[in-house]
Amino acid sequence: MSNLINLAFKKAKKENRPALLTYTVAGDSSKKQSLEILKSISKNADILELGVPHNTPVADGSQIQTSAYRAIKNGIKIDDIFKIVKKFKKFNKTKPIILMGYYNMIFQYNEKKFLNKCKTSGVNGLIVVDLPWPENKKFAKKCKSYSICFIQLLSPTTSVKRTKNIIKDSHDMLYYISMLSTTGGKLKVSSKKIMYNYNIIKRVNPKKNCVIGFGITEKTIRSLKSADGVVVGSAICKEITKSINYGQNPVTNINKLIINLKKKIV
Repeated sequence: MSNLINLAFKKAKKENRPALLTYTVAGDSSKKQSLEILKSISKNADILELGVPHNTPVADGSQIQTSAYRAIKNGIKIDDIFKIVKKFKKFNKTKPIILMGYYNMIFQYNEKKFLNKCKTSGVNGLIVVDLPWPENKKFAKKCKSYSICFIQLLSPTTSVKRTKNIIKDSHDMLYYISMLSTTGGKLKVSSKKIMYNYNIIKRVNPKKNCVIGFGITEKTIRSLKSADGVVVGSAICKEITKSINYGQNPVTNINKLIINLKKKIV
């Protein structure tokens, strides 16, 4: 399934660096500004993750929760998120977008309708935090039929046998959660240990692209640059909150942050 996600990794590898993945919450701090942030960071980010706001998150730390509550307060709905994606794709049709959220919203919306909207709006991948393997096998297969990459999650406690099964069933991308924590926490383990665990995963199937997420900041990103990709989310959400509190433009400040992050991995 050679899609835009795969091509983004190939491009980064040609440039001898990891792919830079960014995470922002759809509708934060407004629908219009959410789109402007995507446009701005797409110049330096390789893959854009767009979080679907949820009022009872499982994996999100305080920074992302703050962003999600702002978006919910502003009245964001799933159809609005698809509109944001569609408008962004008119601006840049080659930049991959991954929606990240929870299965309940997909179930409530209707699986078929949700995947159809993903396809028509230009969504390239899905991360469904609370739909683990093997429970996700059926849904992952449906995603493939819509040419949407279903991204499997792995963690430090995933057994070797389970890891092999997950990788066997995975599409173009895997997401390794660096530590047992919610997003945005300080790294509780050394970068060396993270890369050790990561390389065990890579040895199972070196062809599968695997990114590292959780705890990645301007301070830690350089030490993880040998991965296929690195995901920065809470640091961006934190910058949006800070910009709002100081009456500054989040679009400008986040663009600066992404440029700094990119410099550290090239």
